[in-house]
Amino acid sequence: MGTSGQCYSAEMPHAPADAAVVKPAARAAGRLRVPGDKSISHRYAMLAALADGRSTIRGYLGGADCLSTLACLRSLGVVIRGTLESQIEIEGRGLRGLTVPAGPLDAGNSGTTMRLLSGIAAAHEFRTVMGGDASLSRRPMKRVIHPLTEMGAAIASQDGRPPLTIDGARLRGITHQPEVPSAQIKSAVLLAGLQAEGETSVLEPVATRDHTERAFHEFGVRVTKTGDAIRVAGGQRLTARDLIVPGDVSSATFWIALASGTPGADVEIEGVGLNPSRTALLAIARRAGARIDVTIDNEDGGEPVGRIRVSYGSPTSFTIEPHEVPGVIDEIPGLAALGALLPEGAEMRVRGAGELRVKESDRISCLAAGLRAMGASVEEYADGFRLLARPLTGGTVDAADDHRLAMAFAIAATGAARPTTILGASSVDVSYPGFFDALERLTR
Repeated sequence: MGTSGQCYSAEMPHAPADAAVVKPAARAAGRLRVPGDKSISHRYAMLAALADGRSTIRGYLGGADCLSTLACLRSLGVVIRGTLESQIEIEGRGLRGLTVPAGPLDAGNSGTTMRLLSGIAAAHEFRTVMGGDASLSRRPMKRVIHPLTEMGAAIASQDGRPPLTIDGARLRGITHQPEVPSAQIKSAVLLAGLQAEGETSVLEPVATRDHTERAFHEFGVRVTKTGDAIRVAGGQRLTARDLIVPGDVSSATFWIALASGTPGADVEIEGVGLNPSRTALLAIARRAGARIDVTIDNEDGGEPVGRIRVSYGSPTSFTIEPHEVPGVIDEIPGLAALGALLPEGAEMRVRGAGELRVKESDRISCLAAGLRAMGASVEEYADGFRLLARPLTGGTVDAADDHRLAMAFAIAATGAARPTTILGASSVDVSYPGFFDALERLTR
């Protein structure tokens, strides 16, 4: 199995450990629910830890990344009870009420954990050391280090990469515009600003997902948006809440791709989050020829929740434009699987997506390597790729320990002529435990 960030493809006679074999599928039909939203799970747990009182959270994602957040919070003195199968209870410690950890925090593979918790730790006047696995240790952190340092914290790193040593301080509010549109950087700065003196503003010319702003509101924090500026006043107390995490629309992307690319398919995804800042992928899938119906059933924690029904339509070429990329950055691997399932000669193009190169893997190179190994034609650009659909043959591909690549390759593999072996398949547990069981149920 290749290491994270590297891409390997070859024909192998037998499936090794930590691999999944996906067979061609002639159908895709059924109803299902996806696991809890990863982005929302992280934010609810962190805000509950800063709140006054006991919060309960149902539907918290049991994936490895979100478990890393809970482990880090426990190390900072937060009491967390319950089970993910029913609900968890978090005893809030109040604003700037976390305690000195006994040792380094382990964020595992979770960039969200590291960046958002850095914003929280920066306001606590003690030293916090936070590291992660080999993949996370290669991911850039300068874009979160810079604003937090400007606010008053001292942060040491390995040339801008983890581990981070954060010496927290009494922070002052700033106005910050991230170099690249990023919900994680925005959230880290707003979390620090909530604990700082004065007002903190994040300028966002290109909107990113707004889960942090909605979660702030649910916990009683006033956050305002005027034009491009999102503002929060420091010192606001948070009130404990009872919350439900909706299904993750990023995980739903893979089933949308499956149904969009499989003749005769009809799949309904229930209980999924339909936050408008997360649903741009639906417009792109429709452009690719999918038939999609959306129903909003209710609202939980300020997040709209409902159903997405996807059926096979008239698959055709599609492009993801640079201005669309920030809204679908996590969904591009799933949409690439749809691109690979298009009729021969159709194509998918993506530009303005250089951020994909610094995710859990280099998602441009590793997507290209895997899909080429399966029979597609992929041309790489520095900031994207062009995929030309051809009959997929199957083969052996390496997911580079990247959960979204493993799922993307699995969906593409359903349209191949022969079975496909996916190395590093257990990485799906980061965001979608049970993914391969769900795929089997929909395609058998």
